[in-house]
Amino acid sequence: MKKITIAIDGLSSCGKSTMAKDLAREIGYIYVDTGAMYRAVTLFAMLGGMFDGDGKVKTDELRQRMPEINITFRLNVETGRPDTYLNGKLVESEIRSMDVSSHVSRIAALPFVREALVSRQQAMGKEKGIVMDGRDIGTVVFPDAELKIFVTASPGVRAQRRYDELKAKGVQADFAEILKNVEERDYIDSHREVSPLRRADDAIELDNSSMTIEEQKAWLLDKYKQAAGIS
Repeated sequence: MKKITIAIDGLSSCGKSTMAKDLAREIGYIYVDTGAMYRAVTLFAMLGGMFDGDGKVKTDELRQRMPEINITFRLNVETGRPDTYLNGKLVESEIRSMDVSSHVSRIAALPFVREALVSRQQAMGKEKGIVMDGRDIGTVVFPDAELKIFVTASPGVRAQRRYDELKAKGVQADFAEILKNVEERDYIDSHREVSPLRRADDAIELDNSSMTIEEQKAWLLDKYKQAAGIS
């Protein structure tokens, strides 16, 4: 059976990672969460004091220290999903915080950060058999991917999902703050100079505003079978 590359792009908090993780596990592919990679760089910058009082990035310092950043993924045997490690330390919970969410789009907009991470992502996918999600996978990282999906949902629905996710983890959350963050990230992601968020011309769009997880899984598995030539 031939292996293909699957690129899943879309807006923040629209369930891309959940879809990609579930599909990879179902078909035995490698899964890479590129959003987690940008979040890990953001956490590194925050811990290193590389944001000024106005929330702007100290770009010269971060550029110099990029070689120090090692991001890896290890399978969590309890969840069956990969956890993110920054320089050998488990940071899965830290990178999902609202504090990191409010800073990540600024980091992701930096050309030298994107260049470094895109290079690492392309190296990960050389052998195919990979599911990767993010903002520019189908347009920049894997423009020749056999299957490209672009996921959308309304801002209100995405904010509610993020709110519910945080509350389920016992994290204090404010819906209005989350909605504002979602809308701000949409604007920054789609207006940045390098690799702006956009749907690839050959991507299949999925608006999952009113879909259940099971419906999404079935839809995505069907698209995979079509792209891989599985009857």
